[in-house]
Amino acid sequence: MALEAGAEDAVLVGNLFEITSDPKDFDAVKKFLKEKGFTTESAEITLVPKDYVRVTDKDDSRKILGLMETLEDHDDVQKVYANFDIPDEVIAEVTAAQK
Repeated sequence: MALEAGAEDAVLVGNLFEITSDPKDFDAVKKFLKEKGFTTESAEITLVPKDYVRVTDKDDSRKILGLMETLEDHDDVQKVYANFDIPDEVIAEVTAAQK
């Protein structure tokens, strides 16, 4: 249904759908889905990378995650966007080593 409303893509992530659209179609897609009885957990216009950079090195991953945390914790920063892709197992190792 989201595609009928003008969305570009709809992907099942866990038990929720992640729907993407052109920002100019955002309101129309959101309104259409609401009219069809769907509820949203969150709806926002955000930046989505076109390309991702895969990071598998533990030291690089630790630095990137540390930088992201520092930026997110900064009072003057409202949103943080990134295009890195760190495998779950590397994230698990890095965060386990920090504890």
